[in-house]
Amino acid sequence: MFNKITILGVGLIGASFALAMKKYKLCDNLTGCGRNLKNIEKAKDKEIIDSFELDPVKACNDSDLILFSTPVGSFIDIGKRIRSSLKRGAIVTDVGSVKGKLVFDMEALMPEGVYFIGGHPIAGSDRSGIDTATADIFTGAKYIVTPTEKTDTNALEKIIQIWKTFGSIVELINPYEHDRIFATVSHLPHLLAYAIMNTVADIDSSYLRLCGQGFIDTTRIASSSPELWRDICILNRENLLDYIHIFQKNLDRLSQYLRASDSESLEKEFKKARTLREGIGQH
Repeated sequence: MFNKITILGVGLIGASFALAMKKYKLCDNLTGCGRNLKNIEKAKDKEIIDSFELDPVKACNDSDLILFSTPVGSFIDIGKRIRSSLKRGAIVTDVGSVKGKLVFDMEALMPEGVYFIGGHPIAGSDRSGIDTATADIFTGAKYIVTPTEKTDTNALEKIIQIWKTFGSIVELINPYEHDRIFATVSHLPHLLAYAIMNTVADIDSSYLRLCGQGFIDTTRIASSSPELWRDICILNRENLLDYIHIFQKNLDRLSQYLRASDSESLEKEFKKARTLREGIGQH
């Protein structure tokens, strides 16, 4: 499908994308770009990428497809730097967890004849880095694409075809609706996992030696990249602030039941939550 592809940020998702591209023979040449020379050299040695550049401008030169797989807070800065090296007909896409205004800002940065398509694979791990990268990470996973009124139809179809080839389940969602949804089911849970860990530290971090599987499952995502999640939370802060308020109301309600020793209401809340949890994946 493509002659040259550039991947900006060769971490878990960027490297997995490269491996999937090679597995399904969708491109001739893969160029990686990253800030960490040791990591990018490792990606080359493992044959995840064919060549690398530390300068994104050079990396994107003559590329047919550019994938942003860096922290979302760096998108605009990198976009401004590379725009002069983007050739006409090139497609720029991403795998970021935030869309909303960012999609429109990136779209506006594109030169005439270059197309931006916002995308978000619902795949990954709490572990980052190329060592856990695999071509099959996207198989059976949802892939959200966030077109706008200005989206080029042919570019959109090419992006959709890539992810369908990977075995992903593609769904089209408005960029702002995307952020409302994922603030709920992804960004807020990450924020809470970090908060739970820090709450334990405020009480006594030595207690962690006695934690069981339930605690480990609940806080697994607190092992995620702080840099990555810092950017996501800042860019989606308005939705997050609204949802934190709702979460606080739920905590306050539970606090009231505890103070009143209201076991019936407490059990009712728990049953409601269990029913919702058990219904995941059934719709």
